[in-house]
Amino acid sequence: MRLYLATLNPTDSVVSGFLPAADSLGWEVTVLTDRPERYPGRETIGTDVRDTRAVIDTIARHHPPDVVFSNSDHIQAEIALAASYFGLPGKDWRACLTAKNKSLTRRTLALAGVESVRSVRLPPGDPPPTDWHGPVVIKPREGVASEDVLLARNARELWTTVTAVKARRPGETLVAEEYLEGPLLTLETIGDGREIRVLGGFRTTLGPLPHFVEERLDWAGPDVPGRDHVLAALKAVGAGFGACHTEYVLTPDGPRIIEINYRVIGDNCDFLLADLLGVPLFQWILRLHAGEPIADIYEISEISEGLRGHGAAVSLLAERTGTVTAAPPAQELAMGAAQVWHNPVRALGDYVRLTHTNRDYLGLLRVIAPDPAAVDDAVRRFCEEQPWVIS
Repeated sequence: MRLYLATLNPTDSVVSGFLPAADSLGWEVTVLTDRPERYPGRETIGTDVRDTRAVIDTIARHHPPDVVFSNSDHIQAEIALAASYFGLPGKDWRACLTAKNKSLTRRTLALAGVESVRSVRLPPGDPPPTDWHGPVVIKPREGVASEDVLLARNARELWTTVTAVKARRPGETLVAEEYLEGPLLTLETIGDGREIRVLGGFRTTLGPLPHFVEERLDWAGPDVPGRDHVLAALKAVGAGFGACHTEYVLTPDGPRIIEINYRVIGDNCDFLLADLLGVPLFQWILRLHAGEPIADIYEISEISEGLRGHGAAVSLLAERTGTVTAAPPAQELAMGAAQVWHNPVRALGDYVRLTHTNRDYLGLLRVIAPDPAAVDDAVRRFCEEQPWVIS
């Protein structure tokens, strides 16, 4: 089985998740990337992976493909088109494009009657809307990592916020949409294009407004509230193949989608999810892309037997701009009844500029324990005993 894995910057999901999973399946792997020097020890071909024509040409001149796959937010539609060209299983490129483009997501959900959220496109050169006076969220139409996602509480803040973001992102289209107030959750799903199965969900804790930095995700189980609404949204968009990570809010008027990320959840939550469920999640996703039906992969009994209490993923954040003078190493350790994994994002001596986005992560902590109290205790102890220090 020959896998072509298309990727940009190395991520933990790819380097420690999908590539080892492919090895364990006995697959031959070719990495397609515009950064081949960053994947040492792998058969790698330098390719403009943002260009479907380049990806197809590269594969056609190499070994015949069995699986063409990417976990990158930025190139899902391109890789879906490449897989389709070779007649291989894959995502519908239209669903990839709709999920990535927040304006198209809103339009599709409204036309399908799933939900209606007030949303306005702000192309380059367009001024901020003048008839909007309540709290508004400004975000890049195809943004990631909470970058330039900001709350404007009134018309004056709306004008200044849009002006500032446009100055940082010349030529990009923004989206202004009503602020959705309520608990923020996620739903994690996998599917084979015919059937979707729910793996579970997380409750997300954000940092202080007006920014939207994800500070912590706590396991909410497979019966997370609002799941039926999310499944209806995924059906409307057509996001039913492979992994999908959907963020939504439980508003007083019911669940409302924030965004559909047509790939597995990131920031080490994918590893937490696999550990909580006790399943080879990355192998499952690759096998779906090889065309295996989900009924042959996903066993409810296997899930229920593997569940391991409570879990949380905690982002260890920079609180100021400066240089890292103390940095805990990568490690796995037991703390009381909890199992703890720490994955550094930064290194000793790094200069960190505070951005109020997910780019402020210094390290990622994931914890599994029998109950939430044991998880909280382990997080507290780790942060006290092995702090990140910026001077």
